[in-house]
Amino acid sequence: MSPLASYRRLFSLAGPLYVLVAFLGRLPLAMSQMGALLLVAGATGSYAAGGLSAGALAVANAVCSPVAGALADRRGQRPVVLLQSLAGGLALGVLVALTVSGSPVGVVVAASAVAGAFLPQIGPLARVRWRPLTDRTGHRQERLLETAFSYEGAADEASFVLGPALLGLLAVIANPAAGLLFAAAMLLVFGVGFALHPSARLLRSSGTSAEVVGRLLTGTFAALLLAQLLIGMVFGSVQTGTTVLATAAGHAGAAGLVHALLGVGSVVAGLAFAALPERIGYPVRVLVSAAGLLVLGTPLLWTTTLGHLVVVVLVLGFAVAPYMISVFTLGERAVPLARVGTAMTLLAAATGLGYAVGSALAGRLADAVGHTGAFSVTVGAAAAALVVAVLAQRPLRRVARRGTASAEPVADAVPPDAGALVRRP
Repeated sequence: MSPLASYRRLFSLAGPLYVLVAFLGRLPLAMSQMGALLLVAGATGSYAAGGLSAGALAVANAVCSPVAGALADRRGQRPVVLLQSLAGGLALGVLVALTVSGSPVGVVVAASAVAGAFLPQIGPLARVRWRPLTDRTGHRQERLLETAFSYEGAADEASFVLGPALLGLLAVIANPAAGLLFAAAMLLVFGVGFALHPSARLLRSSGTSAEVVGRLLTGTFAALLLAQLLIGMVFGSVQTGTTVLATAAGHAGAAGLVHALLGVGSVVAGLAFAALPERIGYPVRVLVSAAGLLVLGTPLLWTTTLGHLVVVVLVLGFAVAPYMISVFTLGERAVPLARVGTAMTLLAAATGLGYAVGSALAGRLADAVGHTGAFSVTVGAAAAALVVAVLAQRPLRRVARRGTASAEPVADAVPPDAGALVRRP
């Protein structure tokens, strides 16, 4: 089946409404961090206060999202995502109100953290739904599931291009507060829509057990978490280095557009990823894409102009989605089916923490030696990702061979013409 036919088959199984709410529901998270930075910095006149608010939001989200993922595994996604969407939308509105009313910076930072704690990680949770959706055909659809993960990787990258761009447009047309309020409205509409979509009922809820938790905390999954931490460092350091170089060139406003090119290349590669033959296993894909990050990122060390940077960042993006798609796919297979939601949100949280670490480290080096210092973090993180990929090949191959560790027979799967979604016991 061609990639185009696979995507058509995939979207026909899910339905256009699911594709719409699952994509648009993830935009508020992509908008919120930069939105908090612009809003608070503009209101207080302090980039330090803006950065602290944005950082508090990001860290709170990284810490709390795996907790929400674990709750979704135990209780089902519907109540958890519904609560997150309602509370997160309200919290963003409160953040705007406190900021524009001149509340103390400490209060605003605390409000940012609360908002971040409730913002749902819809991208990782959407990945969880694809297996039961594809299982509704009555038999395992591993190739179709791989296409779904390729799409999700591209959708995540597209959201982190479109979200900040939309926020910037609203900030120019109106003000940063309007951008963050729009994100809140999007969450209340599409986050709630994702929570209430009938596909949520296909997911099995489960209680806790020491055995299940123990099977999640394995060395293989720890390696995948480290892999995502390192790609997060790549993101954070590239954004910092791009900002430093663009500012030095007298075009500070171009930094966001240049950084967005990383996502553009990644979206293209993510959509094309489904065309790779099955004989190229995911451990090899992780290895090759990690090598690609290093090879394609190294020219950043000799980049001195915005024109050169545009080319390098765009090309570097082509290694990003294949790397992340492969890691998330192996993460889905490395854990029990009852803990996939926890696993996906943990991987996303590791990416966010890596972004914070990469930004902070790159900022320190940029203060000392300029943009080259920031980009040295990018190259170092890519090199470390390659080392992790090499060392983890054997356990990753075991995971890839056995597929999902706790995959179950699909005799109880819902036939595609059954006309209704049935919750499994």
